[in-house]
Amino acid sequence: MATTKTYTVTGMTCSHCVEAVSSEIKLLPGVTGVRVDLAGGGVTVTSAETLDDDAVAAAVDEAGYELVR
Repeated sequence: MATTKTYTVTGMTCSHCVEAVSSEIKLLPGVTGVRVDLAGGGVTVTSAETLDDDAVAAAVDEAGYELVR
C-alpha cells in the first residue's frame, strides 16, 4: 500500500538544494517518488512502504538541511 507524507525542510534556497534533498530521500527503501516545493519548503514523499520519519529526517540531514518536526 502506497504511503504519501509531506514534510517541511528548512534551508533550501536553490535547485541544487532540491536535488540534494531529493537524491538522499530517494535512497530510502521503498521510496517511489519525491516532490519538492522550494518556495514553500515542502517535501512530499511517496513510498511503497510505511515511511520512517526518523529515516527521512536523517536523509535530509545528510543532504545538509533540517526536517522540521
